[in-house]
Amino acid sequence: MKEQKIFYQNYLLPIGKVIIQSDGEAIIRISASYEGEKGIQKEDKLMNQAAEQLKEYLEGKRKKFDLPFQPKGTEFQERVWKELCKVSYGETATYQEIAERIGNEKACRAVGMACGKNPIFIVIPCHRIIGKNGNLTGYAEGLEMKQKLLSLERENTFSM
Repeated sequence: MKEQKIFYQNYLLPIGKVIIQSDGEAIIRISASYEGEKGIQKEDKLMNQAAEQLKEYLEGKRKKFDLPFQPKGTEFQERVWKELCKVSYGETATYQEIAERIGNEKACRAVGMACGKNPIFIVIPCHRIIGKNGNLTGYAEGLEMKQKLLSLERENTFSM
């Protein structure tokens, strides 16, 4: 079996340092807090494109990402992440709603765990998932970051 090469690059964006990883064909990780950079540090057209699209998003100029991405997780996690991508810019959904959408209404805690394992920060928009009572709950990049991303989207929803 051929060993898969992983490439990474650090980028400085308006939210701080972001690490982007690629397998050469798809983005496999975007994180502001990921420790232990793995792979080969290399300039890569795909990662540069991802950084540029993230910058546009953070400037309020982009609502959708046009990137090949392939998160790696369990079958359940990947189902949740796919469903998260259906939550539109400026909108939110609850963990319960996501559980219902994937056909397992009792899995809201498991949905929360899958959100916490989301390897592709912002592009897979787990920041748009909130508690049933409307409160912000858990976010791998911190609740302050979650609030900033939701505020950014609210401010730019009608101005674009």
